[in-house]
This record gives sequence, C-alpha cells and structure tokens, in this order.
Amino acid sequence: MKQAFLNYSIKWITKYNPNYSEEQIEQLQYGLEGLYLTITKLIVISILSLILGIFKEMIIVLLFFNIIRYPAFGFHADRSITCLLFSATLFLALPYIMLHMTLTFPIKVFLTGLCLIAFALWAPADTPKRPLTNTRKRKIRKFASISFAIIYTIAIFTIKNTVISQLILAAFLIEGIMICPITYKIFHQPFNNYKKCISS
Repeated sequence: MKQAFLNYSIKWITKYNPNYSEEQIEQLQYGLEGLYLTITKLIVISILSLILGIFKEMIIVLLFFNIIRYPAFGFHADRSITCLLFSATLFLALPYIMLHMTLTFPIKVFLTGLCLIAFALWAPADTPKRPLTNTRKRKIRKFASISFAIIYTIAIFTIKNTVISQLILAAFLIEGIMICPITYKIFHQPFNNYKKCISS
C-alpha cells in the first residue's frame, strides 16, 4: 500500500514537472513517505485512543509534542510497523497514565529535570537519513530546543489545570525519549549522524 502510494504520487508530480533531478525525486519520496506514515499512524492511534476514551488527551499530547519536536528532531524508526508500535505505546500509555494519576510535586520536578538535562545534552538529535551537518542550523535548533524546554517546564508548574499540566509533561517526556541515545541504541540506529558526515 505504501509503495503504491509513493509510486502514484511521484508519477503524478513528475507528470506536471518532468525536470526534477534524481536527488529532488529522492527528497520528494522521503517527504511523501513521512506524510503517508504520519497519516496512517495517526488514524490507528486515534481509533485506539477513542476505544480507550482518551482521544482529547492524546490530541493535546500530540500537539505539544509536535511543537517541541520541530526544533529538537529525534528518533525515526526505519520500519513502519516499528514506528506504529513505538508511537502507539508512547502516545496512548502516557496520556492514559496522566489522565488517571496525579503526580506529586517531587515527581514532576524529577521528570522535568531529566527532560531539561536531555535537551541540554542531546537536542537536536538527527537521523541517518537527515544528518544536521549545518553548524549554524544546529546551533539555532539547540537554542530553540532549550528555549521550548524551559517554556514547557514553566507551563508544567504554573498551569493550575492538573490534567493539562501533566499532558504537557507527557509530551515533554516523549520528546526526551526520542532524542535519547539509548533509544537509538535499542533500535540499532547511529546517533550524532552529522559527525560521520563531517568526518567523511
């Protein structure tokens, strides 16, 4: 199904603009693949969240996650089934836990502290397919990542609505997991891919 979608889309795009280079077609295919996986993954996770009764909470977590993921990047599974299972586990389990459990202040401090350390050490975390070789862009994304991390931390401790506060924390934790080298190691993916590109 995925390959059929990619083939049809590339064929349709190149029909109206046959001057694309091979490199441009590869970039188009990468973007379309990401779009396909995102849509299909979102459909499955949405259905499961409706069954669990946490659809609204899942959407809130997804929103805050995507905001902070934009500058911080992070792990991408190389297989669609792995991506689906990993994402479903995080985006369903954490909102469910946050909805049914009230975290104490010390636990919130501990978890946000871990996230802040993770962002300071590892954001932005690139992937083998998209190494961040541009030093200036890496610095900008580092600054933006840490800025968002600080904003999220402030929000977690100042928002009076406990559920919203904990859902923001859930999004913060998910992205912290996504940029952690241990996650890359578990899934047998290299970390700091830009270093390999610069050295080569």
